[in-house]
Amino acid sequence: MPSGDNNWQGDVLRELRGGSPGQPAPKQQQGAYGYPQQTPQQATQQAPLQGAPGQVPAPSYGYPHQQQPYTDPSAYQQQAYTEQQQYAEQQAYAAQQHYAQQQAYAAQQQQYAEQQQYDRQQYAEQHAARQQAQAQAQAAPRPQPAPAAQRGTPDSRPVLDKRLASTALKPRHGEPFGARALRAVRRTVSSSASREVAGAAATAEVLQQAVTTGRQIAVTSIRGGSGKTTVAALLTATYAHYRQDPVLAVEADPALGSLPLRLGAETLRWTTGDLAALVEPQMSLLDVTGYLVQLPGNAWLLPGSQGQVGAMLDTKGYERVMVALRRYFGVTVVDCETLPAEVARTALSAAQARVLTAPATLEGVASTRAVLEWMRNLPRHVLASTVVVLIEVTPHPGLDLDKATEELTATGVTVSVLPYDRHLAAGGTIRTDLLARATRDAAARLAADVFQLSQKQR
Repeated sequence: MPSGDNNWQGDVLRELRGGSPGQPAPKQQQGAYGYPQQTPQQATQQAPLQGAPGQVPAPSYGYPHQQQPYTDPSAYQQQAYTEQQQYAEQQAYAAQQHYAQQQAYAAQQQQYAEQQQYDRQQYAEQHAARQQAQAQAQAAPRPQPAPAAQRGTPDSRPVLDKRLASTALKPRHGEPFGARALRAVRRTVSSSASREVAGAAATAEVLQQAVTTGRQIAVTSIRGGSGKTTVAALLTATYAHYRQDPVLAVEADPALGSLPLRLGAETLRWTTGDLAALVEPQMSLLDVTGYLVQLPGNAWLLPGSQGQVGAMLDTKGYERVMVALRRYFGVTVVDCETLPAEVARTALSAAQARVLTAPATLEGVASTRAVLEWMRNLPRHVLASTVVVLIEVTPHPGLDLDKATEELTATGVTVSVLPYDRHLAAGGTIRTDLLARATRDAAARLAADVFQLSQKQR
């Protein structure tokens, strides 16, 4: 190929590379892969240094960078120090508040302890004053209206003479051992246990209902020996077992009543006639219970006599006692005289519920029917709140109980049956753990029915 001036192709190439025709093109250093490498001066001219103030750094991979403002590091330190100071002040304030609360709580506790000590001291002084006043009242002559008040403080007498008590045999269980074993086997192989538990729970729920005022339940009969006192004792024991408030049993039958013996009392002192001359509206429960006989559980007894013939109880004395004691006891069971005694009629009219006992015999049912016909002349609520209890005095009474119950129910009363129980028939103190299962269930249902009727009355 020709060269020199005749090489026009070389001139064209030099012109395209920035040179002028006839001048040789400057040599460039070859970089990696054959690309020309720029000199430091050329790189400086083409792109400014990164990080220079007022200039945007060169983009990477063709994407522009956003300009970041310049911040002094001392500003961060100052802000962190300020936040630390604020946090320390908050912690100190919280600690101060907690300490102040602790001091206030300690002061309240000390004040409460001092108030409690003062209240106990005041109660002790008041109790001592009441005891002294009671002792003075017992020592001083009593008013004339009641004969018992003229005797002064009566002596304590045993319910049963020790020589007579020694004649009693060991109490028996209410049902034979074979019957108990058979019932246990039946409960094991059948599903009756769950039904019994459900029934007992429903009965307990009724018996544990709250009362606004004390409920008074009068128990009477048309003749003696019909189980009146036994039913009154069973009701008292049942209410005392299920309820939390105090329960009172009042013996309004001064004619040698056996309620203290059935309830397990050992000694007697004050009677219903005595308390009628002593009770005052300002007395507390503690003052009142000092004249009563404490029974097992949360029950109390007010006897009608001290086992002596000739004790009397008038209507005014009974009303005074019952009105005064009603506010202290949730349930009061009154063992009345037999009808138609004056105190028994007063007790029936003043009570919220009534129980009329009768032996499960033809004579007992006939007499009870006559009494119910007489009670039709009383206000309508008297019959509606009365429960008749037929008591089986022998293992096999010669009476159709279903037909007898139907005849008595037609008069407008509720009828319940108390089955024969060897433990009850033997007399003496009633032990609920020796009662037959059927007797305990019947007593609980009777107590629930009577209490529910009493809740419907004022």
